[in-house]
Amino acid sequence: MRRVAFALPLLVLISACSSKPAPVLQPAQKPKQPTLITPSAHPAFGSVQPITPLRGDFAGNVSAQRFIDRMVSQHDFNRQHLQDLLAQTRELDWVIRLMDRQAPTYTKPSGPNGAWLRYRKKFITPGNVRNGVLFWDQYEVDLQRAFQTYGVPPEIIVGIIGVETRWGRVMGKTRIIDALATLSFSYPRRAEFFSGELEQFLLQARKEGNDPLALRGSYAGAMGYGQFMPSSFTQYAVDFDGDGQRDLWNPRDAIGSVANYFKQHGWITGDTVAVRATGQARSLEDGFKTQYPISVLNAAGLRPQGSLGNHQSASLLRLDMGNTYQYWYGLPNFYVITRYNHSTHYAMAVWELGRAVQSQRHSSR
Repeated sequence: MRRVAFALPLLVLISACSSKPAPVLQPAQKPKQPTLITPSAHPAFGSVQPITPLRGDFAGNVSAQRFIDRMVSQHDFNRQHLQDLLAQTRELDWVIRLMDRQAPTYTKPSGPNGAWLRYRKKFITPGNVRNGVLFWDQYEVDLQRAFQTYGVPPEIIVGIIGVETRWGRVMGKTRIIDALATLSFSYPRRAEFFSGELEQFLLQARKEGNDPLALRGSYAGAMGYGQFMPSSFTQYAVDFDGDGQRDLWNPRDAIGSVANYFKQHGWITGDTVAVRATGQARSLEDGFKTQYPISVLNAAGLRPQGSLGNHQSASLLRLDMGNTYQYWYGLPNFYVITRYNHSTHYAMAVWELGRAVQSQRHSSR
């Protein structure tokens, strides 16, 4: 998820794929119905434009009415059309319950308990790797073109799409407008964020000519193969297949969009992601946000097992292996992966899955 402006562990909810490789999916076909939202018509001088009050699940909702007012005044939406659209939108109580369950809570463990191993096995499985090979083989030309255009290697793009949606097999079945409206109008804790996402979603639907009632994704409103939030779509989605439409349910557009996302967030072409360390450094704070001079990490007892290139500093990454901790030097490209999802585990899973798929492809040649 893109990607998301806060760290939602959505991916932990996705079940692992069968160990048997599933057939490669064909690009999902998005409904091409005409959009239900149009720019506001300007009535003739002196005429009155009757407006039917908002109906449905959000009737009488003050936040919904304020949102409509903003969309009309700032983006020239037709008030009646927008109210008719929201009248067909559903409030999803189960989405609120899931969001409450995913609210950030963290108690630091007293020692290693295998947290990384549990997370890793959700994604790095033989069947999942084989499915990744099928995806890479099918879209090899597009992955190489993305590398040439944006400088982001195929294994990173494959890793992202694999962790996010199992290469299009698990893209979510919730109507996006229902999820975003529920979280905008009935979930005060994150209402400001999701109201902005709903705004971008409707602007995007109008610009691309999509029916906002037809598009489906995650319960938090993430979309397509790469699970972009609407704000990420606005900023980073590209028409990579040249058909005149940015379509994240199209794997080719998704490949180009993920690559563009990474480039815009500072991906360094040809640089590595992280380097394994020997030793322990329990006295130092760890995490992808840390940054230490290499000399400080050396003084703490760590040594790199590979070349750090010209890097003079690194973040200190710590993975819980069950009976001990494994330490890594996190380099700038590792931090770039965390811009997609703010989690050390997530970024390491993306990198490892992509490398595992790459290795499997090479060994089967």
